[in-house]
Amino acid sequence: MEVDTYETRLTSENALEIFDKYDIVIDGTDNFPTRYLVNDACVLLEKPNVYGSIFRFEGQASVFYAKEGPCYRCLYPEPPPPGLVPSCAEGGVLGILPGNIGLIQATEAVKLILGRGEPLIGRLLLFDALAMNYRELKLRKDPDCPICSENPTLKTLIDYEEFCGIGTEADKVHLEPEYEITASELKSRLQQNGDVVIVDVRESYEYEICRIPNAKLIPLNELSTRIHELDRNQNIVAHCRSGARSAKAVKFLQEAGFEKVKNLKGGILAWSDEVDPSVPKY
Repeated sequence: MEVDTYETRLTSENALEIFDKYDIVIDGTDNFPTRYLVNDACVLLEKPNVYGSIFRFEGQASVFYAKEGPCYRCLYPEPPPPGLVPSCAEGGVLGILPGNIGLIQATEAVKLILGRGEPLIGRLLLFDALAMNYRELKLRKDPDCPICSENPTLKTLIDYEEFCGIGTEADKVHLEPEYEITASELKSRLQQNGDVVIVDVRESYEYEICRIPNAKLIPLNELSTRIHELDRNQNIVAHCRSGARSAKAVKFLQEAGFEKVKNLKGGILAWSDEVDPSVPKY
């Protein structure tokens, strides 16, 4: 047996390279950003993802294989809001539970290697240790899944910390209410007089997935070198996916002397919810 170890954190920059040399990926992670990262990398590489998760006295397992069934995003299209689901450290976990779910994952991996039996593709196995019973749910492929559908909008790995709304408090920018605008308010402003310049501070690949009409793309990391493209006398609304990066952009512009600048609260996700449901979420 040969065991390869990687003394590095799995990220969007290295996941495809690491996974590419293996036939099966077994996901034993315990946080949402990495689960979405593992899923998306497996979908892009067309590899089966043997999934397992645990919490307190319960666990679940499945095999997400986009070539033959649904992926993790089909089951969980969006992560829960930060802080809603406690971590194992906060909520606790029955000590023997990882062994139980881990054995199920190992069994599924062996079945995939041998090509024998019926793997948990399209099925979610739920285990309740207190009741000592197993239940099974049928899973269906989401025809609108952003990564495994016939017309995916997500074709590359993204920033999964930002996708899950996770970051340290020191990384977050808190703006006063007068420097934020809701999607509905922005829509009304555009309909009334249109005197607003919308600046999209996401990356170019995100811009290709979806965009607000007439928005000007200036990725956050390019803002300092392209600030001359903006007029201090114009009303500017900055936006990103959920509002975190654009808040940083607003703060930067304020410090550079821009007074008529606001942040789109909730980002393009809020625009999709409040204004235009046809804008895909990712």
